[in-house]
Amino acid sequence: MAAKVMGIAAGRPNGNSEILLKQALLACQQGGAEVVFINLRDFTILDCTGCTVCSEGMARGKRVPCSLKNKDDKDRIMEVMLNQDGVIFSVPTYDLTPASNYLTFAHRNLAYETAFLEHIGAIEHKDRVAGLIAVGGSMHDWQSMALSALQATTFTNSFQIVDMLLARQCPSPAQCVLNDELMSRAYKIGENVIKSLNTPVKERNWLGDEDEGWCPNCHSGLLIQGHPHWDGIRWPIECAVCGAGGDLVQDGEGKWKFVIASDGLIRDRFTNEGREHHLVEIGQTHGKFYQNRAAVDEKIKKFKELSFKGL
Repeated sequence: MAAKVMGIAAGRPNGNSEILLKQALLACQQGGAEVVFINLRDFTILDCTGCTVCSEGMARGKRVPCSLKNKDDKDRIMEVMLNQDGVIFSVPTYDLTPASNYLTFAHRNLAYETAFLEHIGAIEHKDRVAGLIAVGGSMHDWQSMALSALQATTFTNSFQIVDMLLARQCPSPAQCVLNDELMSRAYKIGENVIKSLNTPVKERNWLGDEDEGWCPNCHSGLLIQGHPHWDGIRWPIECAVCGAGGDLVQDGEGKWKFVIASDGLIRDRFTNEGREHHLVEIGQTHGKFYQNRAAVDEKIKKFKELSFKGL
């Protein structure tokens, strides 16, 4: 059976994001995959309301559908996306981070959190791979969080990121076609997705540039100072994307490297086990709210009555 690969774009029609994605999907199709393509601009995706019914339900061992299900196209897209073997996302960068229409789509993913749903027995496990493309008009300095933000919105659905591309200096529509090297690199994204899908699951690994990012686990370029977790665990430095914990170490040549601690992957967000820790945390924090519901109801009266001049 042919592998199924989906392309999801978030940019203007026939713009750089679409073109680079189609170039990657062409490699997938020529590699024997069954390909489907969508642009989020063609669908209606509502903002997450923050109602928490999905996470509360899963914390209690039940699958509760998103409260916005049947009100927009999110569920329709997810039914297809979660049945794919691979997905390639291609998103414009307007101000350091991915475009807002993609983030609106991705921030609704909690209701479809595959690790949580597998944990409570609501769905069966499926291994998926993904490639990421971020496109902007400048160099890395004006796209510094684009790929990391894309990474951070894909682990929710258990994607293994095998390659990613930061497309630079494409400010005008379709400008990417003038850059043969960039077009070849986009094609390579598709080739690497197919290569990964043709590799046994346990042997799949990172196929992008080895020097990409600080983190040796997910290749993100974002590190943060470590702070105590809800259960007291703490490392000096953490990867902002996958959650790997460790410290910065200087080698004999004076170069700094992020070295993951021996227990530094217990919070790895790209593994189901790592994200299951978060489900436990959600359950405990929701519990504190309900244990103190009477106090909340009393204290909130002040803010319900408080008003300020508007526009």
